[in-house]
Amino acid sequence: MSYIARKGPAVYSALGKWAYNMAGFNQYGLHRDDCLYENEDVKEAIRRLPEKLKDERNFRITRALHLSMTKTILPKEQWTKYEEDTKYLEPYLQEVVHERDEKVKWESNK
Repeated sequence: MSYIARKGPAVYSALGKWAYNMAGFNQYGLHRDDCLYENEDVKEAIRRLPEKLKDERNFRITRALHLSMTKTILPKEQWTKYEEDTKYLEPYLQEVVHERDEKVKWESNK
């Protein structure tokens, strides 16, 4: 099954862009999906990622950790832009949540 990651936010707004930039993760080159709390669903979605996406994610997180330890940020032209932030994990996460809900529903009908 092939997925197309959604580029940018569903709704463009000045307030959304301001909040995105104030969060600060984009200054380290991270995407929104890199910052998700890793509960069981997120861990499973990460496990299902293709190797290329997993490697890119690991690179961004490792680079961000290094930048954080050295108390620096990327040059502004390398920051993740609000409009270009890829929600690469979203389709996998939705699939995991759907499967979990379906499993709970199936088990409750027994």
